[in-house]
Amino acid sequence: MKKYLKHISLFLLIFISINLVSSQLFVRQDFTQNKRYSLSQYSIELTESIEKNVLVEVFLTGDLPSNYKRLEREIGYLLEEYAAYNSLVKFNFINPLNETDDAMEVANQFYENGMSPKILNQLKNGEMREKIIFPWAIITYNEQKLPVKLISENNQANQEELINSSIEELEYQLTNALKIISQPKAKKLAIIKGQNELDDIYIADLLQSLKQYYYIAAFTLDSVEVSPVKTLNQLSEYDLIIDAKPQETFSEKKKYLLDQYVMQGGKAVWLTEHVKAETDSLMKTGKSIALPLDLNLHDLFFSYGIRINPKLVKDIFCAPINLAVGQGQNTEINQFPWYYFPLSQRNKQHPINQNLSPVKFEFTNPIDTLKNGLKKHILLQSSPLSAAVGTPSSISIEEIKSKPNKNLFNDGRQNLAVLLEGNFKSAYKNRIKPFEYPNSKDNSISTHQAFISDGDFIKNKVSRGKPMPLGFDRFSGKNYGNKQFFINLINYMLADEQLVKLRNKSIKTANLDSDKLAVSKLSWQLLNLIGLPALIIAFGFVSYYIKRRQFVK
Repeated sequence: MKKYLKHISLFLLIFISINLVSSQLFVRQDFTQNKRYSLSQYSIELTESIEKNVLVEVFLTGDLPSNYKRLEREIGYLLEEYAAYNSLVKFNFINPLNETDDAMEVANQFYENGMSPKILNQLKNGEMREKIIFPWAIITYNEQKLPVKLISENNQANQEELINSSIEELEYQLTNALKIISQPKAKKLAIIKGQNELDDIYIADLLQSLKQYYYIAAFTLDSVEVSPVKTLNQLSEYDLIIDAKPQETFSEKKKYLLDQYVMQGGKAVWLTEHVKAETDSLMKTGKSIALPLDLNLHDLFFSYGIRINPKLVKDIFCAPINLAVGQGQNTEINQFPWYYFPLSQRNKQHPINQNLSPVKFEFTNPIDTLKNGLKKHILLQSSPLSAAVGTPSSISIEEIKSKPNKNLFNDGRQNLAVLLEGNFKSAYKNRIKPFEYPNSKDNSISTHQAFISDGDFIKNKVSRGKPMPLGFDRFSGKNYGNKQFFINLINYMLADEQLVKLRNKSIKTANLDSDKLAVSKLSWQLLNLIGLPALIIAFGFVSYYIKRRQFVK
């Protein structure tokens, strides 16, 4: 008896020890080939740093089509991972539509809260029906609420590709939202004013998105004429500057101030056009003249290793222009290919460009990169079927009537957005300085500058006095990738690289081959209806035979 008690005591001791150790150790193992159910180290660290309750309410649930049901399951699996690393993270799935609810009324409520529902067309019993789903979640933290979009904006994809793309982006969307809602802002952005840049209402949608990550303020350069050193010191308090479509010439004092801001390690994004061509004037008369635009920035950019040419890029792979056709009540808005609106071919190897919809340019210029010691990233280009048109040149809306002659689109890919990293050389090295600055430098510390040759790249449309989402075309319903590209760019330049790299996550899903399934459908049906029952019957006969022989013996 004592022997048994000794063994039982030993067993209990081991059992209790294992439980105590396991309560302190946390181990999860993902055996999938591409680690689809594993969080990145950045997501884990962010999740573990959360100190208050987080509630994630997911509205993509209920009676969903099979592919969206798969997306719902993937969301659940991923949220379980977040909750496993921090017990303060809670989640639940809420069906917004009860049997008694009016679907359109609920959809309007979501829309008014900035969460547009998605309408699906389903074929059931030979009849096409519309179904409203809500691919959104709301994260609540410290009495703050933040909507999270759970469906990709890749409008070039079919349904299967769209779901796969959405699954790949899930961790980025959730971790990005957790960062915004739980982490304090640290970096500051300055929007440069004073050179007739874009009005605030035309960049309002982008600024609203960037405000979730950074402090943002307008910064006017006019005071440089009176107090240049004080103005430069004030500008140096900002981590990054954005100059969105300047249209007036820069004075030497302003140029030197911006040059020395970069030399001190400041980061800059330049959205500058060296050709004046506007869609508004084209719409009024049907014709426009494209003229070179001298902003007095050529020598500044040249010293940094960039040259923006006073030419217009035309591309066969382009976005449409919206034109009114007809008269009176018979007027319709039709879309026609417009070669002056290139759809960019992106460098998919760079993390800034991952999982982006096509990016739209309007009247953009080709960018040349010059040889120097800087690291150059060509982020966005036109297609191989492009032309660089010199200026002055005439632009006519009549061009929509003629088919493109590929022999005239033979200038190859044109650079449209370039990121430079490294130590920049001052444009005022060995030159007389416009004003005395005690901390003047001829070479910068390591920093970043980005050049985009389209000032309207971040310009949102305005409807009834209110800004529309950047990149959204209300006539086609398409969402271009301009806003996400620019947010990725700023995140990357301000050292949020790990967040940007989450967009690199690639998940291979084992989808059924519909063609093979159609060919082998009858075979599988026969196997299920006849083969499996026959196998069970055969197994029963064999078992009966074996038992009968044993009984006879």
